[in-house]
Parts: sequence; C-alpha cells; structure tokens
Amino acid sequence: MATRGSVKPFVNFNAKHDAEVLRKAMKGIGTDEDAILMLLAARSNAQRQEIKAAYKKAFGKDLVKDLRSELGGKLEDLIVALMFPSTIYDAHELHKAIKGVGTEDQVLIEILASRTCDEMKDIAKAYKKEYGSKLEKDIMGDTSGHYQRLLLILVLVANLRSVCSLIVFQELFAAGEEKFGTDEDKFINILGNRSAEHLRRVFDAYKKIAGCDIEESIKDECTGNLEALLLAVVKCAKSVPGYFAESVRESMRRAGTDDETLIRIMVSRSERDMLDVRAMYKKKYGESLYSTIQEDTEGDYQKALLYLCGGND
Repeated sequence: MATRGSVKPFVNFNAKHDAEVLRKAMKGIGTDEDAILMLLAARSNAQRQEIKAAYKKAFGKDLVKDLRSELGGKLEDLIVALMFPSTIYDAHELHKAIKGVGTEDQVLIEILASRTCDEMKDIAKAYKKEYGSKLEKDIMGDTSGHYQRLLLILVLVANLRSVCSLIVFQELFAAGEEKFGTDEDKFINILGNRSAEHLRRVFDAYKKIAGCDIEESIKDECTGNLEALLLAVVKCAKSVPGYFAESVRESMRRAGTDDETLIRIMVSRSERDMLDVRAMYKKKYGESLYSTIQEDTEGDYQKALLYLCGGND
C-alpha cells in the first residue's frame, strides 16, 4: 500500500545492528542523543518493534526503559511515543486522557474524530487488551450528555459506518437552522453514523438549503465539548490532513507550545499522511510546517520533530 507518510521503512534494515548502535549511544558517560533520534526517527514503527526485540535479545534489557533513563524532557516524551506500536499508542493516549486528573477532552475528540473505521476497531481491541476494560465503558464513566453520545457512536459504530444512501440533509436542516436546540440527537446520529464521502455530499446539500456552512450552524447552536467534537467530525469528513494541519498550527501558535499535542500529531501522522498534512499546512498558512517547527522548538527535540516532518516545503 502506498503511504503518504514522511517516515518510510529503512531500506537496508538490520535490527541487531541498530540495537548495538543504540546501546553504544547510551553506554558510558553521557548519552549520544543525536545518534538515538537520527536512528529511531528514520525507522518505521514495525522496524522499531524489531529493534526493541533485538535489543532485549542481545543485552537482556528493555530498550524503552533504557531510553527513559537516558533521555529527559520533551525529547524523551517524543522518543518513547515513537516506540509504541501505533494502535497501542492511540489506546494509551485515550487511556491517559480518560484516567488522568480531569478528562483531556481534546485528546478524545482528536483521536475519535480522525481515525478510520478499521483503525478505530483495532484501537478498541488494543485498549481492552492493554487496560482490561472497554473503551466505551470508560468513556461513559467520564463524560455526559450529547457529547458522550457522539463519542460512543464514533467508537461503537466504527464497524457500521458504511455508506448510507438515506437522504439525510432535510433531516439535518430540520434539526439545524429550524429547530436545532430541540433536536441535537438527530444531528449527532447523522454525523456519527455516515461515511466521510456521504457526509461531504450532505454538507454541500445543507449549504444549498440553509444558505450557510454546517460549521456556522454548529458554532451558533452548540457550545463546549459538543461543539468541538461536532466541528472535528465535520472537518475530518472534509479532509483529515486539513484537520491536522489546523491542529498542529494551533499547538504551536498559542502562547507556549502545546508539546503533548504536537508530539501526538507528529508521531501518529508520520507514517499515515504527513506529506498531505504538510501540503495543507503550506496552502492554509503560506509557510511550511518545517519552518514553524524551527521557529517554535529547539535543541534535540526540534531535530527529532524535523526528521518526522521529513522536509521543508
């Protein structure tokens, strides 16, 4: 399968050799951060898993534990994130968002709105396996109202979200501009239960009937987490790379960089669609993602992010 990621499998890959390079970089006095980040950012996720196994076999040690003890700060967070198998990484981020102090709704919204049906199915499976509880059960315990309902639809309907030929835009209009306040349920069902392709047709029809973009109606009629989730679903239906270009911009352009979001996006999109995220970023903001990262971050952490970005546009 052709990938639109910036990180590709390394061609002359040798897990044992890589494990030795990493061991050498961490052994003795001082750590060679450069060697670590250059190597791991240039390997695919599947290759990193092989390196982990080769390291354990050769040195009897846990590579991730060693990396944690040798690295620090944001570079450590980024490198450790790269070492998770990608589905388990998403499950881990969701678990942390739900089980931490207060729910990190931004993380729930980002992951549940943007992942494909197949990805979502795998994430739910990995979540159950890693944490012994069902993702939907944990979400129910931590959220409420219409917001909770749409989150659950996005988790559970992953396996039902097929193209649906219902003509739903009249329903949407009825639920929206005419009597939105009373009928959020209908809105949520439609946005949660349809394929992206179908939703795009719905949005076009909605605009013709209502005379405004669906986003405008959502902003007028909803607030808080429900508004944020509905907008994310709409944006992802229109363009997932466009949604991430916007999110990564926001993570760097507020006062103080939101490094958790920046790391999560750069890691999770590096093998999926980073090339498209970069193209959308350039188109929207007139500068390259690469140059924004250069302005906004520093040191080895910056270097590792730039490797994942993969090039200047």
